[in-house]
Amino acid sequence: MSKTDASLSAASLQKRPSQSSIGKDNFLGVIESSLGPCAFVFSLWAVAYFFDGELPPPVLILSVLVFALTFPGQAHLQSSLGRVILDITLNWLWVAALLLLTGFATGYVRDFSQKVLLNWLWIAPVTEFGLQLLLRAAAPSLLRMQGPIQRAIIVGMNEQGTALATRLRDAPYSRVELLGFIDSRSQQRLDPAGKYKLLGDPADLARIVQENHVQMIYLSLPMASQPRILQLLDDLKDTTASIYFVPDMFFTDLIQGHTGTVCGMPVISVCETPFRGADGLIKRISDVILSILILTLIAPLLLVLAIAVKLSSPGPVIFKQRRYGLDGNEIVVYKFRSMTVTEDGGTIVQAKKDDARITPLGAVMRRTSMDELPQFINVLQGRMSIVGPRPHAVAHNEMYRKLIKGYMVRHKVRPGITGWAQVNGYRGETVTLDKMKGRIDYDLDYLRNWSVRLDLHIILKTIRLVLKDEKAH
Repeated sequence: MSKTDASLSAASLQKRPSQSSIGKDNFLGVIESSLGPCAFVFSLWAVAYFFDGELPPPVLILSVLVFALTFPGQAHLQSSLGRVILDITLNWLWVAALLLLTGFATGYVRDFSQKVLLNWLWIAPVTEFGLQLLLRAAAPSLLRMQGPIQRAIIVGMNEQGTALATRLRDAPYSRVELLGFIDSRSQQRLDPAGKYKLLGDPADLARIVQENHVQMIYLSLPMASQPRILQLLDDLKDTTASIYFVPDMFFTDLIQGHTGTVCGMPVISVCETPFRGADGLIKRISDVILSILILTLIAPLLLVLAIAVKLSSPGPVIFKQRRYGLDGNEIVVYKFRSMTVTEDGGTIVQAKKDDARITPLGAVMRRTSMDELPQFINVLQGRMSIVGPRPHAVAHNEMYRKLIKGYMVRHKVRPGITGWAQVNGYRGETVTLDKMKGRIDYDLDYLRNWSVRLDLHIILKTIRLVLKDEKAH
């Protein structure tokens, strides 16, 4: 399965342009990141003041919590209005559900007026959509307020250079005008179709910058060209242009790539967990709240299933199996026993359709995924997450890590009860190496494109699939 396949990527779920954000250095970008959170907070204040005539402490506390959960807001300026409505709705459903579950679990929901909460639940997303329309109308004026368009040149007509040029060209709210490329190779060799303008040779860069009043220069040169880069930087000292380095990181498949510093030294991450800082906290809090709620609701079912498993066949009720968890550390995962064996050794045979080891009750539990329900206890323990790459038996891990490149990267996050691969047809037995590779491709795609919205999409799709999926054996 190709990594460029549009049906594979979770990014295609967003259906956003390649440049989904206009940048935090752009005044529009600052407004855009604050718009959603401010809409939720101000609408709450307005509704509370309208019905109660005041802003009581619980409302102010809720305002802080809402802002912390939603800032920075999603980028919508370059999306269609239909996509904006869908994004706002799904994002608000997730936030509102999390807040309501917390309120009911802690009892703090009683501190709020019912009229305030019910009206705020629909007024908040409507307010955000209205502000998005206002921002679109005001965007051209806001761009002009920031000053004249910035002229830019890209040095190096290569893969990352043309990718940057495409994003600059397709961004409707960019303040950057790309004049063309600088490269030592000919136009006929680099771009026979004449898609981009070749301005000249690197030796003439300083002169071209001065003559065309260029304010921004993007150096898109191989990292191995250090002497060449140093020479260019030295030539540009006589100009006032801002200089940016576009690293040639296309040689590897970035997982949550971002820039950072270590003791003041700039670094670029190549492979990182998506759950850093606030994102990790949001992920963990949502896991704990949802697992407590679900375990409370299904407690009678768990008791019934435990009794049924005990009476239906000899053996333990709970099947415990060693699997790899976060950072590749071994964890113990719980399941209701659905087979006559409890294999956890160096060789484990995956369950197949009509497998003789599966008990009649086990077949029903596997088809409906009820055998996985004890894993919500694993979520509370911090060993697993509700959504994430499905954990494999240790024996399978040791086999596939030698056969599939990047296999262990999926352990940068906690394993999940359900995952992106499972809702895309990779639930159940993986009979061939290609099928396991397909599953891993989806797992890594989840790491690249994680968002709260993606988790919500996976949960809803899992519920739908469990009712009709025939791939679980």
